[in-house]
Amino acid sequence: MFAHFDLLHGVAGLFVGFLVGLTGVGGGSLMTPILVLLFGVAPATAVGTDLLFAAVTKTAGSAIHGKRKTVDWHIMRRLAAGSVPAAIVTLILISYLGKLSQDTSRIMVTCLGVMLILTALATLFQKQLAVFAKQHERLDDREARVPTVVLGAVLGTLVTISSVGAGAIGVTALLMLYPALRVSKIVGTDIAHAVPLTLVAGFGHWIVGSVDFGLLASLLIGSLPGAVIGSMLSTRSPDHVLRPALAAVLIFSGIKLLSQ
Repeated sequence: MFAHFDLLHGVAGLFVGFLVGLTGVGGGSLMTPILVLLFGVAPATAVGTDLLFAAVTKTAGSAIHGKRKTVDWHIMRRLAAGSVPAAIVTLILISYLGKLSQDTSRIMVTCLGVMLILTALATLFQKQLAVFAKQHERLDDREARVPTVVLGAVLGTLVTISSVGAGAIGVTALLMLYPALRVSKIVGTDIAHAVPLTLVAGFGHWIVGSVDFGLLASLLIGSLPGAVIGSMLSTRSPDHVLRPALAAVLIFSGIKLLSQ
């Protein structure tokens, strides 16, 4: 039974890794609802495990973007200045409320459901929002500093509670704050920022006991080859079909979680 479920988790990791490589949609928005809705994993355990899962996978992605010089470390530090303290404060609150409390689980599920719907909208309208930002008055670098730190704090709080938000939502917000920056650099900066955020949040969830390392290993074994295969096929994928389909799945999952 244990091996059987390990295999299923590995297949889930393969599927999510493949879709992430193919579309670029964040793994948290796909993996966490799969763990909660299909495998019946407790919300706190699903979030904590997925955060460390994201930390491992995004460390590799961050290294690649760093070598390609597609990370704006200045913006990344601004985001981290808001997100890391916010993650720590959120973890303290989660620990205080009690990870096994029904209220805490309800808050996590509600936040996850809302974040999935917002991620779906960001996935659908990301290009239109980026065009809108380019056509309107831009903030200079100094003016963008405080909004970037605030964005980091919001992402730090939401990602720590739900493991969702550092992908499509983070990229969309950065595109609107820094419309002059190349998309590849926005994506690289967002991935690099996700590493310290998910490490801190995932480590905190581990301290309070909401990480399943057996589950984490199974997911990673499946996801790493899946991400490689998906990335190799990404240039051939029908993006205009896949993104709306993924958005529909995310909206359905979000509504399902909110109705529980």
